[in-house]
Amino acid sequence: MSKQSISRHVEKHRTHRTGWIRAAVLGANDGIVSIASLVLGVGSADVTIQAVQIAGIAGTVAGAISMAAGEYVSVSSQADTERADLVIESRELEIHQEAETEELAQIYVGRGLEPELAREVARQLMAHDALGTHAREEIGITDALSARPMQAAMASGLAFAAGAAVPLISLWFVPEQQLVVGTGGVSLFSLACLGGLGARAGGAPILRGILRAVVWGAFAMAATAAVGHWLGVKGVGL
Repeated sequence: MSKQSISRHVEKHRTHRTGWIRAAVLGANDGIVSIASLVLGVGSADVTIQAVQIAGIAGTVAGAISMAAGEYVSVSSQADTERADLVIESRELEIHQEAETEELAQIYVGRGLEPELAREVARQLMAHDALGTHAREEIGITDALSARPMQAAMASGLAFAAGAAVPLISLWFVPEQQLVVGTGGVSLFSLACLGGLGARAGGAPILRGILRAVVWGAFAMAATAAVGHWLGVKGVGL
């Protein structure tokens, strides 16, 4: 194989997308399911369409902020842990450099390299970027998978609002008498599209992604609608 052919061979992996894909898909899915369920639950309680719209708008604002804040706190905790591990590893490299080199060599031996070759690889990598190498090989921290709190928070919050817009907007177009069927149908269709897109972006089977999103979404909407209907029949003041 020529050097030119080798240089043109570029593989396209999806690992670097996992951070924002996870936050975006989770946010949009939660936006659709949460607001659709809220709308169906309130709507099944035999209240006015204005009350349903107000509940949907309030739920969208609260949900988007909550998702962004929750994602930021969660990923920030992960980032704090990563930084703490890097501080520990940096200190170990300063005090026990030879032991850390041997530790790195044993990692490569475990992966199939001959001991002498593993030690030579470890020495060269330590000379090039000791902390980065140990972060990657020993701790599992890489640039592609490192925690990015603000990116995750923005993706999650905006995605929730975008997902919530689907059942929310449908309230202005679906006839009031068919609110449950119309909004539920639109929301399930949107969940199917989202599940398929998320699976395709992540390289997973599309049908599996669609089924996961639709089944859980339908369950949440049905359960909330049933509770709303029961409370409407029995009376909210229970």
